[in-house]
Amino acid sequence: MSYENKILQMKKMLKKVTKTEHESKKVFQKPCVPSYAKRWEEAGLKRIENDYGIVFLLEKHYSADYQHGKFHLGELYDAFQLWQSSNLKHPIALTDETNLVFYDTETTGLKGVGTQIFLNGLLEAEQNGFVLKQYVLADPSHEVAFLWESKLWQEKKTIITYNGKSFDWPQLQTRFTLHKEDLPKLPEQKQIDLLHGSKRIWKNDLSRMKLAQVEEEKLGFHRKGDIPGYLAPIIYLDAVKSGDPETLLKVLEHNEYDLLSLITLYIQATKLLCEGIQEESATTYTNIGKWFGDLSNIETSGKILENVTRQYKKDESGYAYYHLAFQQKKQHNFAKAYHSFIQAIPYIDERQQMIAFIELAKIDEHRHQNYDQALKYTKQAYQLVENSLLWEKDQKKRKLKEIEKRYLRNEKKKLLLGK
Repeated sequence: MSYENKILQMKKMLKKVTKTEHESKKVFQKPCVPSYAKRWEEAGLKRIENDYGIVFLLEKHYSADYQHGKFHLGELYDAFQLWQSSNLKHPIALTDETNLVFYDTETTGLKGVGTQIFLNGLLEAEQNGFVLKQYVLADPSHEVAFLWESKLWQEKKTIITYNGKSFDWPQLQTRFTLHKEDLPKLPEQKQIDLLHGSKRIWKNDLSRMKLAQVEEEKLGFHRKGDIPGYLAPIIYLDAVKSGDPETLLKVLEHNEYDLLSLITLYIQATKLLCEGIQEESATTYTNIGKWFGDLSNIETSGKILENVTRQYKKDESGYAYYHLAFQQKKQHNFAKAYHSFIQAIPYIDERQQMIAFIELAKIDEHRHQNYDQALKYTKQAYQLVENSLLWEKDQKKRKLKEIEKRYLRNEKKKLLLGK
């Protein structure tokens, strides 16, 4: 039979394959147990077997009295009470531990489909304390077993992370998507990303927002003998290659610190947002006041910013006066807003000074009909922009034109008033 006839015959045979055979689901091939499994068990990792392979687990329990840095873990329940009694609405507000998970991963890289999660760390409340469960990927072929065992697909939860919205959770979603034929769909979860919260609270107060720096400067915890996070992928891949889990346990310790610090960071953030702690800086409280203002809680924002202006020196409270002025303006308290802008100007940066001069000019023009003062503040704003090195050429040109238009309008109003 010629080659062409053989091809035709094969095509006919393919056509006879039934639709059912095409649609039948491929049977999952359970991977082999790694040769080093026993060594990992002897090192303290529990071996768990499910329908998709094996996964290793390290489980630890902590009492509510367990101290991490300057906090006891049980103070998390005090944090819930603070939110409940304050009645404040806020993105990080929680009133109980129901379906609450502190979550952190370690991965083989930072991005790309080839990046796998090799450590799923989950810290949850249990009766009389907390339980840490760290699931370790046996090897890349056991990924389905690893993802399944996390149970994060089972129900709606509140996930608390540090940079989890941008990294940990998208990575997890990617891995679930790649195995969608074998795994249930990962549900959308409520998320609280404490990196975002830390930036809002400690902007311009902390030089960096690495969790280790937040721990040292704000949570009273100093890591001893901790491995750098960037070494974690290398250590894991070496553990899989050599079968030796000794150094891998240091990665689990690093992950453990991260998760315990998430609890204490949540406690500290709650205390600051709900009641305030006196040793924090004017900058921190100004940031908190601004955050509440951005959430349209003008009353709380105003109270916090006013406290800063009363309790701290003028050179420390300039930005509090600046943001307070906008809250007072929203409440139509133009006299107080006017005073706050004036108090702020000597202590704020050049761009904000320009904005403050314009705001003063607006109040003088529209509320006081004091066009001389409006012209004075408009001129000061113009000079700031004209002499500034901060503005791009086109941006500066547009801003000067805008200010000039305001100046000419006030000049015209002044002339009309004179007639």
